[in-house]
Amino acid sequence: MKNLSKITGLTAAALLAALPAFAQETAVAAEAAADVMDKGDVAWMMTSTVLVLFMTIPGLALFYGGLVRAKNMLSILMQTTVIAAMMMIIWVIYGYSFAFGGGTSPFWGGLGKLFLSGVSVDSMSATFSEGIVIPEFLFLAFQMTFAAITPALIIGAFAERIKFSAVLLFCALWGTLVYFPVAHMVWDGAGLIFNWGAIDFAGGTVVHINAGIAALVGCIVIGPRVGLGKDMMAPHSMTLTLVGTGMLWVGWFGFNVGSNLEANAGATLAMINTFIATAAAALAWSAIEAVARGKASMLGAASGIVAGLVAITPACGTVGPMGAIVLGVIASLICYFFVAVVKNKFGYDDSLDVFGIHGIGGITGAILVGILSDPSFGGTGLFVESGSIVDQVFVQIKAVAVTIVWSGVVSFILFKLVDMLIGLRVSTDEERQGLDQTSHGESAYHM
Repeated sequence: MKNLSKITGLTAAALLAALPAFAQETAVAAEAAADVMDKGDVAWMMTSTVLVLFMTIPGLALFYGGLVRAKNMLSILMQTTVIAAMMMIIWVIYGYSFAFGGGTSPFWGGLGKLFLSGVSVDSMSATFSEGIVIPEFLFLAFQMTFAAITPALIIGAFAERIKFSAVLLFCALWGTLVYFPVAHMVWDGAGLIFNWGAIDFAGGTVVHINAGIAALVGCIVIGPRVGLGKDMMAPHSMTLTLVGTGMLWVGWFGFNVGSNLEANAGATLAMINTFIATAAAALAWSAIEAVARGKASMLGAASGIVAGLVAITPACGTVGPMGAIVLGVIASLICYFFVAVVKNKFGYDDSLDVFGIHGIGGITGAILVGILSDPSFGGTGLFVESGSIVDQVFVQIKAVAVTIVWSGVVSFILFKLVDMLIGLRVSTDEERQGLDQTSHGESAYHM
């Protein structure tokens, strides 16, 4: 009994000495056990990532391509394709780090994940639900498709007159100095706008206002197309534009619903809102066009669809279905006014109405989400601590203002820099002949 007592005493002493380390290991194990990766979430996010790529190629390419003249069709396809490919490479080299690198700056993510340092098949990324994670490679790839499509949106504003080399250089610089910082400010936990409590579920500020403002600056700096107001500049194929529109709408479910980061009930709210806000906007555009012009056009219906998609993007996860209908109608009417009235009034040649639809639609959605997300309007709730609609709208306006100023000022500098280095615009003869032949040596169509 004496020996047993001695052994027991030693064992107890050893256990007491080991308790701190054991407690730490237990805490780490508990934390690891709390993080759950669901294969359904992973499968949905992989699908969403591919859907956003589908929005760009071929969706956006065909939507824009059908709207230009036949002699510039291939140039639009080429610009969209190469911009997307270029941005994917830039994203994995340093873009992901600049946006989500783990830094504490409110304006950029730092260099912590340069060349994907520390990102592996074992690293995980958080979702909106505590303890639910997805592979970091998947989050990286999903965000990469956003980085690929956003600069490609800009090109519609100065289609048919910009050098291929100039548009690539501008987009590379713009992604670095505009898109990545704004993505960090809005979506990263350390970001300036994120910490204000601004609502931007899927990219009203990051994607649409950002691109729309750069588009407006670009079309003003580059100037109007040769023969504007004199030559026929009607879309060469509304059929292809509608095909592209349909692809955009389908792909947008990856854009919006995928931004939920999980396949759960929240994703279904984003899904129904993406359906009905878009449908309401298409009907509203067709209706106002029928009243104002006497006829509803296919171009108008397609424009309404895109306006609705743009406006619901920041709001799809927080507004109710009835609020989504209201948002779609309001955004469509405001975008129509800018496309049909404001553009003609001020005379800027936004060739494919990037600012009028993406910029204005994004601003409308980003501000109205501060009202329509309130539970009294059927929404899921506001993000500001006070829970006040006035406070939330003020935060939304601040977020919009920062995005407009950041994108506008930096984009203007970059356009001027590219013009100084290599020139922005093709010659008048090249523009009249068409960019398909002069920039790429081939044609979209052959007789």
